[in-house]
Amino acid sequence: MKTVWEKYKGKELKKVMAFAEGYKGFLSGVKTEREAVKEAIALAEKEGFKPFKNVKKLNPGDRFYFNNRDKSLALFVIGKKKIEDGMNILGAHIDSPRIDLKQNPLYEDNGLAFFDTHYYGGIKHYQWVARPLSLHGVVCKKDGTNVDICIGEKEGDPVLEISDLLPHLARDQMAKTGNKIVEGEDLNALIGSIPAEGEEEKDPIKKNILDLLKKEYSIEEDDFLSAELELVPAGKARDLGLDKSMIMGYGHDDRICAYTSLIALLESKDPDRTSVCILTDKEEIGSIGSTGASSSFFENAVAELISLQDKYNELRLRHALENSKMLSSDVSIAFDPNYPSVTESKNTAFFGRGISFNKFTGSGGKFNSSEASAEFVAKVRKVMDDNKVMFQFSELGKVDQGGGGTIAYILANKNMDVIDAGIPVQNMHAPFETASKGDLYEAYRAYKAFLKDMK
Repeated sequence: MKTVWEKYKGKELKKVMAFAEGYKGFLSGVKTEREAVKEAIALAEKEGFKPFKNVKKLNPGDRFYFNNRDKSLALFVIGKKKIEDGMNILGAHIDSPRIDLKQNPLYEDNGLAFFDTHYYGGIKHYQWVARPLSLHGVVCKKDGTNVDICIGEKEGDPVLEISDLLPHLARDQMAKTGNKIVEGEDLNALIGSIPAEGEEEKDPIKKNILDLLKKEYSIEEDDFLSAELELVPAGKARDLGLDKSMIMGYGHDDRICAYTSLIALLESKDPDRTSVCILTDKEEIGSIGSTGASSSFFENAVAELISLQDKYNELRLRHALENSKMLSSDVSIAFDPNYPSVTESKNTAFFGRGISFNKFTGSGGKFNSSEASAEFVAKVRKVMDDNKVMFQFSELGKVDQGGGGTIAYILANKNMDVIDAGIPVQNMHAPFETASKGDLYEAYRAYKAFLKDMK
């Protein structure tokens, strides 16, 4: 089968590589859902998007965004047709597996200070030990001020770590199954060892850490109660391979699809049907809550727009949703020759062969699957072929091997046509994941084509 690298030569290949550089910068600087929303808004406003407020009338070509609690985002380019006639939607999530601090995280134990944690999403615990970690997030104080935290990314910044046991003494540890080698409750981050000066303190090292936090960020220990602080791998995304054909970085799942979807939406001009990009939170833990895809946030935004075109009623909202078409932009598994037994070669995605479509997801017996109709798949195929986009179809591993899901089912439950469409990734949910620059570029082209030509 032809690969992306055979398709793009000369100046076209330079476009592929240049697009990857923009994405690497995004991935390196955006490691939390809050940071993703902030950066997405900054990019959108440069392209003429405005926050939706005090709007009295909609005109074709208008560009608006709705910000939900700084953790999810919906962006719209108004089309020539009414909202009720349906929209073309790209939906990705901007949260990634990580390690969160508990609400009472700071403690001292035998001459060392630690943060107590609770991991977020599906991770292999043992992959997160003995590596540099950075601390990102926000501390919300009682006086109404918010303090942004980012420690471990700048040159000269300290990093944090979760310790591991030396192999010389790990005989019992290594006899455990993989999910028990490092227990979730033992993912405690080492943060300091110098005691506070002066009076005798019960926990002098903890006291010194608190003094440092108060001096640098004006926060007290109680402020952790109203904080959202996340431990993520420190460092930038990097080129992978001697040919620099791949990118290794934290959070490809799903910021690689979020970025390509966002850029495709920002470049949407004068669409026939309203173009939409949804960036959601909480996908890695079930898409629940006020900032997850299950929230009414998106429906409320659509209702606001409908009310400016027609007298609003719930039926018009339902029509708008059921007449819409959506790509659930989420990553898929890329075939790994080191682990061939978990995939079925005729129905898996490969690096360098373009965007991957999953007609269905779920696990054994398609449980909890959202399955696209054959009619909708045919329409998607035509759009891709008409725009000369390279694509492949795949599933998430062998039938009884495992599986997974995306936000597709949530919008499909609104009677909307939805199919999963994303970029193949290796090392999924590891601290550093890998993707092909060729697939990155082809997904961007696929999303642009879908917004422009899907009827």
